[in-house]
Amino acid sequence: MKIICIGRNYLAHVKELDNALPTEPMFFMKPDTALLPAGAPFPYPDFSKKVHYETELVLRICKTGKSIDMEAASEYYDAITVGIDFTARDLQSECKAKGHPWEIAKSFDYSAPTGEFKAICTLKHPEDISFGMKLNGSWVQQGHSRDMIFDFNTIVSYVSRFITLNPGDYIFTGTPKGVGEVHVGDKLQLFLEDEPMFEFEIK
Repeated sequence: MKIICIGRNYLAHVKELDNALPTEPMFFMKPDTALLPAGAPFPYPDFSKKVHYETELVLRICKTGKSIDMEAASEYYDAITVGIDFTARDLQSECKAKGHPWEIAKSFDYSAPTGEFKAICTLKHPEDISFGMKLNGSWVQQGHSRDMIFDFNTIVSYVSRFITLNPGDYIFTGTPKGVGEVHVGDKLQLFLEDEPMFEFEIK
């Protein structure tokens, strides 16, 4: 399975990091070793001193597709959850300054915790999905799918131009504003609509 991640997909987040606004989806990938086993704590990596959370809606691909038409894209994903794209922000800044790829800052082990998937058809508001994260009991990120720069169908169609999508692939669809730093001992709770999906601790 593949983990595909969309960057800079919420205007407020683009502004908070002072990044350029994309004109088409930009994506990178994580290996399957980025998944965090259910119930396990996130081990703070020894190669970074500034790890940030980025809470995101995550799509699950349900059938194989290549060069998918936008009008048919919704047939290729059937379930959704919420996850975190952990980012070693200090390493990412160094990579950007040198013009290097970001993999060491984005694709490290356990950098993509995700909850259990729910069928999209069972959601209360599938046309505008709310999600968020609490850090130590307080809301730090809350978002709505309506605020994405590129919607689900655009993302799936665009990515499939370059990479064949297969059943079981994940697509992280971008983070809203409110990204921030985690520390050892922090407790994170992830929500899809108003439902708690999973929680874990930073170790």
